[in-house]
Amino acid sequence: MRATRLVHAALGVALLVVASTPVAAQTKNIELISDLNLTLLYAAIPITILVEAILIYAVVKFRNNDDPDPTRENRRLEITWTVATAIVLLFVGFASYQVLAVEVVGNPIPGDEERVEPTVSEDLEGAAGPYESEDDAVEIELRAFRYGWEAIYEGTEVTTNNEIRIPTDRPVYIHVISEDWLHMLSAPDLGLKQSAFPGEYNTIKTVANEEGNHQFYCTEYCGVGHSQMNGEFIVMGGEEYDQWLADQQEAAESGGQGSGNATNGTEATPTPTPTPAA
Repeated sequence: MRATRLVHAALGVALLVVASTPVAAQTKNIELISDLNLTLLYAAIPITILVEAILIYAVVKFRNNDDPDPTRENRRLEITWTVATAIVLLFVGFASYQVLAVEVVGNPIPGDEERVEPTVSEDLEGAAGPYESEDDAVEIELRAFRYGWEAIYEGTEVTTNNEIRIPTDRPVYIHVISEDWLHMLSAPDLGLKQSAFPGEYNTIKTVANEEGNHQFYCTEYCGVGHSQMNGEFIVMGGEEYDQWLADQQEAAESGGQGSGNATNGTEATPTPTPTPAA
């Protein structure tokens, strides 16, 4: 019994340490998600302690009972735990809604009347572009293919293979699409995850807080080259990003290399442009 109590105490301390460890908020997305996880953890700790205490009490009190009585109906107890469960579920639902309703996490697709004409490429029809109030927003079309990624930067001829560059402190819209079959973009450090469907755009939004490099990869098994389908998010300062984009555009217009190098050696292979879903 003493060993069991020590195990429970150690588990409680470990949970408290995890809960108190600050998480680097690289983007608004991961900041909101981490805050939600901590909120639910704080709510789960006292519930866990209560359940474990009741369990230990029952084991200790009735461990030598050789003739236990059958369980009897107790309406007061049943009503109590039903109400308590409902309160817990309402709390979890409300806390989750407060995060999922935020555009950078839930990524709600606006209605037709709220959409603006996309400018990334002529076939970017049906994607949710930036709003008129976000003149400084960055749009990137991200095309998944076997087995790599191609990023196309709005209003320019700049493309990068297996590399996505974004600025800090500005809204970024990434329109994700596949050129062949199902893929999925996942960047855990940035709190980004979205499916890539053939012929249909899924738009995700983010706002980066800090500069840095972060891995992204495909989390939908897509064939023999799936394990190599990864790349790197490069978060840059706003001015540095603008200068890099201008330099790449100048190189592209002069006939030079206007795109970044593939991080895993996979070259983008041109494929027929998919027709967006109606």
